[in-house]
Amino acid sequence: MVSLPEELQAREAAARQRVEELQAEAAELAVRLEKARDDLSRLEITRETVMEVLADLSAADVAPEVEARNVPEPQEASAPHGIGVMAVPPWREGLVAGVLPDVYRDIVEIVADAPGPLQAKQIVPRIGLEATTAKIEGTRGKLKRLVERGWLAEDAPGRFSLARHDGDVGWVNSR
Repeated sequence: MVSLPEELQAREAAARQRVEELQAEAAELAVRLEKARDDLSRLEITRETVMEVLADLSAADVAPEVEARNVPEPQEASAPHGIGVMAVPPWREGLVAGVLPDVYRDIVEIVADAPGPLQAKQIVPRIGLEATTAKIEGTRGKLKRLVERGWLAEDAPGRFSLARHDGDVGWVNSR
């Protein structure tokens, strides 16, 4: 039979060992947390740097054409982390599809090369995506954004073609 003081000592030793194990786990988690914070910080800085470089490149591509036509240059976004940055600028006289992000530029080029209006489900495989509902809906959203910004027209619901700009810079046949 074990005495009460011996049992208490055994339980105390077990509890002490558990505390030491948990402290070791906590120290390991603290190291992992610090590494994750460092990774996050590096990614944020990288994204911000890439956005700055892309904005500079986009401005450099547009600047000669903008100056030649006396069209005001887009203003730089002052919001942090890309919030409020307009990735798809409104179409204006002299602006080329090269200023658009890659996927939007691909969509405009595909629509331009098509003999007639296209649907989102026809565009998805042509831009290298799997024809799933999610990809089709995402592409449809991009198409609608291009319509809103004057790059494309939607003459019939769900059928997209290049916007027709007939002399009037602000006019787009979008509906």
